[in-house]
Amino acid sequence: MMKSKETTSIVIAAPNIQRAGFEIYGTAPYVQHAFSQKVGRQILDAQMSSKAKKRGAKDPRDPEADYKDATHLTTAGGYGIPAGGIRSALISACRVAGFQMTKAKLSVFVETEEFDNAGTPLVPLHGEPEMHQAHVRLESGVCSIAIRPMWKVWSATVNVKWDGDQFSKNDVGNLLERAGQQVGIGEGRPDSKKSTGMGWGTFTLIKGDQWLPKKSAKTK
Repeated sequence: MMKSKETTSIVIAAPNIQRAGFEIYGTAPYVQHAFSQKVGRQILDAQMSSKAKKRGAKDPRDPEADYKDATHLTTAGGYGIPAGGIRSALISACRVAGFQMTKAKLSVFVETEEFDNAGTPLVPLHGEPEMHQAHVRLESGVCSIAIRPMWKVWSATVNVKWDGDQFSKNDVGNLLERAGQQVGIGEGRPDSKKSTGMGWGTFTLIKGDQWLPKKSAKTK
C-alpha cells in the first residue's frame, strides 16, 4: 500500500509596512551635481548621428549655466535632494549597524511626491544655495573646475517607509542618524566611492529647539 504524500502549507504574512517623517538638518555643507540634461541631449544626438563627427572647438563655458544644470529642481521650481541618495545612505549605514544590506534593500524606502524634469524623485530641500567652484581632476587626468551648488545651511523632511517586521521606528531613526553622521549625501560625502570625501553632506536628526533654515522660495 502506497503512502500518501505529506503536504506542507506555507504561510506568508502580509507586509507590515510602517511610515514616518524625520526632520534632518545639515551639520556640513551639502553639494550636489545633477547630470546636465543639455549634456545628455548632446551625447544622444552624437550617438544617433549617421556620420562620425570630427572633434571640433567647444563652445565657451558658461559658469552660470553649469551651476544651474548641476542643481536638482522640482517641477514646481523648488530645490530637491535625490531620494535615491538618501536611501543609498540608509542602506550603506547598515554595514556599521550590523544589519544585512541585502535585506535593507527590501526593507527601507524613501517616499516622495516631488520630481525633477528628468523624473528623478526628490525630497524637498530647504535653504538657499550659492555657487561653489572647486579644482578637480577628470578621469583623463586633465584638471578642470567643477561648478556646483552648495547649501551651507539646509534641512529637509525625509518620509521613510519600512518593513515593520525588520525595523522599529526607533531603528529607522538610529539608522538615519548613522547615515547622516557616518555616510553623508551628495558630493564630497564621507562614504564617497572614489575618495574619503570633503567632509560635506553630513546631517543629524532635528531635536528640540534646533534652528531650521526657512523654506526656499521657488526659483525664478
